[in-house]
Amino acid sequence: MKIVFVIPNMTGGGTERVISLFANEYAKRGMDVAIMMFAGDECAYAVDPKVELVCVSPQSHGNARVRLERLKHMRAYFKKNNGCYIFSFSTMGTVFGALAAAGLHCPMLVAERTDPRSSGHDLIRNLAYRRARWLVVQTEESLNYLPASFRKKAYRLPNPVDETVPPPFVGERLKRVVYLGRLEPEKNPMLLLEAFALFEKSFPEYRLEYYGAGSLEPELRRRAEELRLTSRVVWHGFCRDAKQQIVDAGIFVLPSNYEGISNAMVEAMAMGLPVIATDCPIGGAASYIRDGENGILVPVGDAPRMADAMKRIAGDPGLAARLSENARKLREECPVDKVADRLLEIAGIKG
Repeated sequence: MKIVFVIPNMTGGGTERVISLFANEYAKRGMDVAIMMFAGDECAYAVDPKVELVCVSPQSHGNARVRLERLKHMRAYFKKNNGCYIFSFSTMGTVFGALAAAGLHCPMLVAERTDPRSSGHDLIRNLAYRRARWLVVQTEESLNYLPASFRKKAYRLPNPVDETVPPPFVGERLKRVVYLGRLEPEKNPMLLLEAFALFEKSFPEYRLEYYGAGSLEPELRRRAEELRLTSRVVWHGFCRDAKQQIVDAGIFVLPSNYEGISNAMVEAMAMGLPVIATDCPIGGAASYIRDGENGILVPVGDAPRMADAMKRIAGDPGLAARLSENARKLREECPVDKVADRLLEIAGIKG
């Protein structure tokens, strides 16, 4: 019995990280596991040598001919491994996987990792969902969004907490506000910059640090210059050891417009960072954060409220300590082995 995780590429991101955690856990147990990348050949995460890496196409983009070639190679692989379980963790992975395995005996599990209303592929995705035997979602809100016919085969599953996440920092936290994630519109890193401009007027000793890369970086840099924050904002780009670099930060902020369950947020909480997150669709942050107890929730797109939340943490060491202490309990609640067991249980696989 083989499990094949299907994903466009493994070049970085929360979904890709979760796949690497599951694949490594199953390989450690002696299971037959593969990660199939159909739009790239680079893997940004450490993967157990026993995990088979299948590169269907090194091209991240392509015309109709390229896409047909991808499907041809994917189908050949699934035919060779007929009977394998296909685990898709992305909309396009679901579409390509369903088409490539049509008519074969390859049970398919689909994991919806973000707001299903935001993909722009409703019709295509829903057709592919019919091919899925199991659907896995992260929150109650995303479960309720699914059509009734799909809910019958849908299950909730939290994100696992990586066992390599650094232990909580002991000592006085540094005056750093940190962001970890892609610099893309759905993540709304601009909101954090605008909020920081309000916050730093009261707490000028803090600096803002972005860990991540993306299409919005030039615009963010220009806006930082307009706000006269050039010397106060640090751009680290994509860092493989970002978790180690942010462990002593005073505040972690997730400013997303919509988000499933953010790995960066979950891991920041597990490390004991005081966390602020937008209460965005599809309820990922709200499913982990108890407002004022283990983190702070703010409305989507509200820079003044986000700035106020930062001021509360920076100005109240007692609150910061309480948020930190309660957030770190997440380490024991969602370990990789426990969540990996649940995923196998959903698919009826003995692990």
